Amino acid sequence: MTNQQYQEAIDWLFVQIPSYQTDGQKAYKPGLENITKLCDLFGNPQEKLKMIHIGGTNGKGSTSNMLASVLQEAGYKIGLYNSPHLIDFTERIKINGENCDKEFVYHFIQKLRNLPEEITPSFFEFTTIMAFEYFYQKKVDYAIIEVGLGGRLDSTNIITPLVSAITNVALDHQDLLGNTIEEISREKAGIIKPNISIISGADDLVVKNIIKSEASELKTEFIDATTITTDLKSDLKGNYQQKNIKVVLALTKELQNSGLTISEKHIQNGLLKVLKNTNFIGRWFEFSKDPLIICDTAHNQAGLELVFDQLNSIPKFKHIILGFVAEKNITEVLQILPRNATFYFAKPSNNRGRHPQDYEDLLKKSKIIYKIFDTVQEAYLFAKQQLKKEEMIFIGGSNFVVGEFLQKNLEE
Repeated sequence: MTNQQYQEAIDWLFVQIPSYQTDGQKAYKPGLENITKLCDLFGNPQEKLKMIHIGGTNGKGSTSNMLASVLQEAGYKIGLYNSPHLIDFTERIKINGENCDKEFVYHFIQKLRNLPEEITPSFFEFTTIMAFEYFYQKKVDYAIIEVGLGGRLDSTNIITPLVSAITNVALDHQDLLGNTIEEISREKAGIIKPNISIISGADDLVVKNIIKSEASELKTEFIDATTITTDLKSDLKGNYQQKNIKVVLALTKELQNSGLTISEKHIQNGLLKVLKNTNFIGRWFEFSKDPLIICDTAHNQAGLELVFDQLNSIPKFKHIILGFVAEKNITEVLQILPRNATFYFAKPSNNRGRHPQDYEDLLKKSKIIYKIFDTVQEAYLFAKQQLKKEEMIFIGGSNFVVGEFLQKNLEE
């Protein structure tokens, strides 16, 4: 298999099976019918794996990577399934920080061409069974599975985990999950299983009570991670990581109770070596120190508020590059933009990417200093030219914006 053959197979996959990442709502196929058929077809590898299930609106990627790092420090072989990818498809499926083997991906995609006609999987359903099969073949000790979207009807919800966690719940994907925080919370709480502990990292009392009520109904132990006090730190930067660390500590304790050997040193080292152990990028990612360039994939209102709050705490003048997908409520974002900054709005080069010209009337009303660009790279190169000593660049607003920037500039 050549790199060209691999890329052609990936391109074919995106064309044949719509992806939520690129096509949005029309690619979303809620329900477990297709994933059940797929798992049956491959001999139900998910039933032969020990898994941890992590859902939530924000923080599930950081939490799952921190937990993976801790378990790796404890000597376990850990599979990690995250989405979306930023640079290459293989980022979605990792073992001990190493991306899924391209040869495996290539040959697995060939199997898609021969699926029975009655199975018409979504992109995420197909990548989910791919992850299960890869982890089974590679004999991982434990697999950490991140929910794709929602919970109750997400294809990852076919698993029976050792423990589950919901990091938090905020308004996001209302077109698919519900218009209120209560409706979305119930969808997220759909990953709770009978007699399998559920950990909640939610501060919102309404959210917490819904998760707690669902747990009670299923006779499942409810664990409130927000009550944990700790001074442990992680190499994943961003003030918001302190909340995720508490969820990781609660997960770790449950795994210790189920028989895993995890010492305090493993926990401490694991939290401090996430980047090294898992190669996780995207959340408050320091692309360079001089000049300071920060990337963050936060894209919903709750996530952006946390990131922008942190940007406001940095006294440096900021050059902020932002881009959004079509369904983004631009008005809400403009209300929380950081101060002391010039803005560069760009269109993500993606089917869902929205050109800033479409919302320039809102930019004008907001009375910010801004420029608009056709591409993220054009915005970055222009911002870099404007940069003076002791100033910084921030890049975010969407996974696609960060992914495009990294694809272009990590290679150079």
